[in-house]
Amino acid sequence: MDTRTLIVTALELAGTVAFAASGAMVGIRRGMDVFGVCVLGCITAVGGGMTRDIILGTVPGALIRPVYTTAAILTALAVFAVSYFRRSLLQKGSFGAVYERAMLAMDAVGLGIFTASGVATGISSGYLENTFLLTVLGTLTGVGGGVLRDMMAGVPPYILVKHVYACASVAGAVSCVWIYRGFGQIPAMVVSPVVVILIRFLAVRYHWNLPHIKPE
Repeated sequence: MDTRTLIVTALELAGTVAFAASGAMVGIRRGMDVFGVCVLGCITAVGGGMTRDIILGTVPGALIRPVYTTAAILTALAVFAVSYFRRSLLQKGSFGAVYERAMLAMDAVGLGIFTASGVATGISSGYLENTFLLTVLGTLTGVGGGVLRDMMAGVPPYILVKHVYACASVAGAVSCVWIYRGFGQIPAMVVSPVVVILIRFLAVRYHWNLPHIKPE
């Protein structure tokens, strides 16, 4: 395995762990059993990438290279085990704040890495000059798993209600395309996730939200 492949694989595994943890935490908060927590963690981690691969007309990579699915399941099991044996973490007073901070961190990291991964996959499939398609693929890879997670958990999709979530993915995808064309894959895979994570944290810190109409 060459250095470039090793770096990309490491980043994708980091994103898998981050998204699987966020999915598992949603499952725990919704009172699911260990199987449900694992399913939610797995679908959060690989759901967006599988949807992207279907659009590109290929067998989903998560089925060909089960290392990502395995990492997602193990992460979900670890989160469940910690919560199960440390019930104090689930106490209402402290869990809310810990949950929100952890979800923000995990979702931001996973969103950034998988947005870049989606763009890179589109480029490797021969669509380097199609900016629109690459942006859609990157955004879908980044937010798709979270949408599936929230739908299965019966909660409003996170991307529709929280701090310019999908917009951060779009910005990261566009920056990934430009950086890839100018400087290559590795700079794009490193810088564009930083763009996404920075936007997400700034949005939370300064309460950035898209305009919306509050019901009476």
